[in-house]
Order: sequence, then structure tokens, then C-alpha cells
Amino acid sequence: MTATVRSLDLSTVTRADVEDFLYREAALLDDWDLDTWLTMWAPHGVRYVVPCNDTPDGDPDSDLVLIDDDEQRLGARVERLNSRKAHREFPHSRTNHQIHNVVVGPVEADQLPVAASFTVWRFRNGKAAAFVGRHRYRLVGVGNELRILFKRSVLDMTEMRPAGDMAIIL
Repeated sequence: MTATVRSLDLSTVTRADVEDFLYREAALLDDWDLDTWLTMWAPHGVRYVVPCNDTPDGDPDSDLVLIDDDEQRLGARVERLNSRKAHREFPHSRTNHQIHNVVVGPVEADQLPVAASFTVWRFRNGKAAAFVGRHRYRLVGVGNELRILFKRSVLDMTEMRPAGDMAIIL
């Protein structure tokens, strides 16, 4: 007898389900549990983009962006941040990822569009910095779980200088 694997029906996913998922992502990033955080992503075809704050609608294929990671680069980023090779993040900063104003759109092409505002506080060497902006996600069902297929983190800040470098994951 063969077991049937059912895929998550995205039309039944509630905003509370999505909020719990995003809160879990935030907690994993705050705990620096980046290997577990990677498991929240779809197995293939993923993209994580952080455009420059002067071109928030910038296309990573033609415009300068701060981050444009596919699954290979995302894995390499996590490997580097988990090692001593990430000099800006060893020892790790303390972070506090805050998610709010979560909006879930209707399912489109087997993807669930989600928007959420964020504030990420970073504490390092006696200094505090805040990154403020809006995440745009495309979530998919893998088995019975939500996974991230696409994440775009658009910064609302008009300049990066007060926040310093961005060596953390938003």
C-alpha cells in the first residue's frame, strides 16, 4: 500500500498561520539558528532580494541591489555567517526581528503572496541600529508545511549610514 502525500492547500491558510510562520522565522534569526532557518525555504527556485534603499523597486537583473541570493548563495551566506569567516558578525550581534502589519493576499499560481512590515534591531559593541522596512514573500506549500519561495526586504530608511553595515539577515 502506497501512502499519499498531501500538499498543503494554500487557500485554507489563515493570516494567523502566516503570522506564526513569520514569527518562527524571526525567532530563528534572533537565535542565530540559521541552519534551521534555511529549512523554512522551498527546496528549489528560491530568491532572497534586498534592493538598495534608493531604488526600492529595483530589478536585481539590471539594478544594483544589496542582496540577490538564490538557494546556492543563500546556503553559502548561512555557512559564512555560522563561521568565524564573517568578521563583522563574530561574535554574533544580538538581534530582535519584529514583524507586524501582516497582509495575506489571494493564492496566485500555487503561491501565497504576503506582505509584512518589519523592524530589525541589531545590538553590537555597545551600539544599537534599527533596520525598518517591508517584506514581500511568496510562500508555497511543501508537503503540509509553508515554505518561502521568494522574499524581498525593502528598506524604508533613506540612508544606511546610521545603521552601519548590513551583515545580518533581515
